[in-house]
Amino acid sequence: MRLNAGGPRRAGLTVLIATVVALAVVGLLVATHGAATDEPLAQGESSGHYREPAGTGRATDEAMRSAVRVRTGTERPTVPQAADREAPHTDPLPASKPLAAREMSPSPAIGPLFYTGQGDPGHGCTASVVHSPTGDLLVTAAHCVHQNGFHTDIAFVPGYHDGVAPYGVWVPTAIDVAPEWISDRDEDHDVAFLHVRQVGSATPIERVTGAERIAFRPSAPRPARVLGYPSDSETPLGCQNATRMESATQLRFDCEGLPSGTSGSPVLTDVDPGTGLGTVNGVLGGKDEGGDDETSYSSYFGDDVRALYERATK
Repeated sequence: MRLNAGGPRRAGLTVLIATVVALAVVGLLVATHGAATDEPLAQGESSGHYREPAGTGRATDEAMRSAVRVRTGTERPTVPQAADREAPHTDPLPASKPLAAREMSPSPAIGPLFYTGQGDPGHGCTASVVHSPTGDLLVTAAHCVHQNGFHTDIAFVPGYHDGVAPYGVWVPTAIDVAPEWISDRDEDHDVAFLHVRQVGSATPIERVTGAERIAFRPSAPRPARVLGYPSDSETPLGCQNATRMESATQLRFDCEGLPSGTSGSPVLTDVDPGTGLGTVNGVLGGKDEGGDDETSYSSYFGDDVRALYERATK
């Protein structure tokens, strides 16, 4: 499902050729699940922290006006006031039959990451809103936001579909990745947290879209759902199956057809059928920066990811 070097990519010669052609024609994406590699970059701190200047976010927001239609007056979802509580009842999440990704309805707390620094904006990864004390936090894969530097042209569009941004466009104010990712692109640390804002508004995103809970040291196997945005699609794909442990540091999710653009997609358990919100057990990335067409991976959300979350939210 993802690519290896320089961003997420897919396995196989056919996909490689298609990727090269796409790069030549569009100059947008390099990776299988993932992000463009020639975008504007900033070095940030060696600790893995980057604070985005306000003017950079405004420029990204301006660039996005040509890419999406912001729908005003959209009815907001009912936002759980305590998003870190267990859902009162959950979807059993039976395995997809056949075990392959298919089109699913958008979820307000999940959306594509757009990149605006190479001509027309395009999306190349997926992220989700997770509960935090400040209500402004996203989680995605580290390779979606840092490749030889922090991408400075990122925009998040929750609930995106068919060119419409029903909950607006959100730009980063800060990004945190592990220093192990900065120094060595360590696949066991392929996780990033982003603080975001909506230009011209002080309302935190969690109050607009709701938020997923986040689990650390999650057990496996667990019934789970993955929902993400292929880079060539205007609607999300989803798949359900049980998670498995690939190793002590990698979570595994078997499902065909999660292509380029789905890097960073949340692996959700305990999904509330009423709101669609669940608990993030991982994000597509990790081993081989995501996997191949049949198997996806995530860095395990153990103590290291907990420490990164706590650093990002302190």
